[in-house]
Amino acid sequence: MNNIVIAKFGGSSLASSEQFRKVKDIVFGNENRRYVVPSAPGKRFSKDYKITDLLYLCHQHAKNDIPFEDVFKLIEERYTSLAKELDVEIDLKKHLDEIKTKIADGASADYTASRGEYLNGLILAGYLGYTFVDAAEVIRFKTNGALDLEATQKLVEERMNGIERAVVPGFYGATPNGTIKTFSRGGSDVTGAILARCLHADLYENWTDVSGFLMADPNIVENPKPIEIVTYKELRELSYMGARVLHEESIFPIRDVCIPINIRNTNRPEDKGTLIVADDGESQNYSGAITGIAGKKDFVVITIQKMLLNSEQGFCRKLLSILESHDVSFENMPSGIDSVSLVIEDTQLEDKLEDILEEIKKHCNPDSIEVSPNMALIATVGKGMARAKGVASKVFKGLAEADVNIRMINQGSSEINIIIGVENDEFEKAFKAIYKAFEN
Repeated sequence: MNNIVIAKFGGSSLASSEQFRKVKDIVFGNENRRYVVPSAPGKRFSKDYKITDLLYLCHQHAKNDIPFEDVFKLIEERYTSLAKELDVEIDLKKHLDEIKTKIADGASADYTASRGEYLNGLILAGYLGYTFVDAAEVIRFKTNGALDLEATQKLVEERMNGIERAVVPGFYGATPNGTIKTFSRGGSDVTGAILARCLHADLYENWTDVSGFLMADPNIVENPKPIEIVTYKELRELSYMGARVLHEESIFPIRDVCIPINIRNTNRPEDKGTLIVADDGESQNYSGAITGIAGKKDFVVITIQKMLLNSEQGFCRKLLSILESHDVSFENMPSGIDSVSLVIEDTQLEDKLEDILEEIKKHCNPDSIEVSPNMALIATVGKGMARAKGVASKVFKGLAEADVNIRMINQGSSEINIIIGVENDEFEKAFKAIYKAFEN
């Protein structure tokens, strides 16, 4: 067995015993799915609780000397029911009692939250008949909290030696002294990618409740087409602009080793999903087709005008230094010969806008400053755009026909996206217009 597939299953895929049975069918449906990474159980229905949220609540209660037994009881009942319904023989009481005691004794938030994946991993390993490997044994963090990939590689190789099939819980690892450390929320995606890299996997499957990426947000566009193949670069652009299916950090452990990622739907395993592949340097599609559209609302655009700005050295450095001094980052920075614009998320500015404007006037001496609030950005992304004729024409023609006023235009230096800025209240109309322009 040389081929290795890492299969990560999200919280919705393991929310109930019925979902566990689907997972078992999927895992056993391909003998190469040798290593499985589970998340903690998610919601079974709309008003249900995610186990991780309940664990965080237990930690908060314990930290503030508030009894947490009633909350923890919900966790106990959920796992006990899962094990019983799946006929998994495991001493859950021992593990639950230990976790409860440690929370009461002041266990960290990271330890407490990680127990959702830990317990789910124990149950899934027993259900599949796979070896359980605690992520704390193989995922290593440095003392500063950063992932220690070199140490992790060594630990994975040593621990997995001779283990043909294993379940490794997602979301957490440990520091050199054994302290439990978690990734950010959604970090089980990262665990799966790390294992794929360390085990030299041929494929990393990420099973969730959607059949991969769609060309556009289905809350805005009715029945958008699925994206069959996307490159890492395109994924980064789409994720950054709001297309959320995969934890953004999860592509980085395997991007440089070119392991493909397949986003699949646990509830529709017959769907091919979306395959994320390496950036091959050349796009095979120059037909004018795009990969996807994504966007976000609520930006402020600060436009600074100054005559002969292009010949003034250090102007942009001064601007960015002002933002840095106020702990504000910018999203985009389109410029002209005598103007430059700063596109900033509204939440970044809060009550800092007036002070920033005063400092720009003082240090940059502009001819004028214009502030445009309530702006939205929409990115049209596609690797073939750089060599395809008429892509920009389609975007702008579609917006013109929909009577959308374009406030800003910017094309990234990589030439795989065109970003337009519109008023917040025209966001949905503009989004639909761009999708319609490329629909056929």
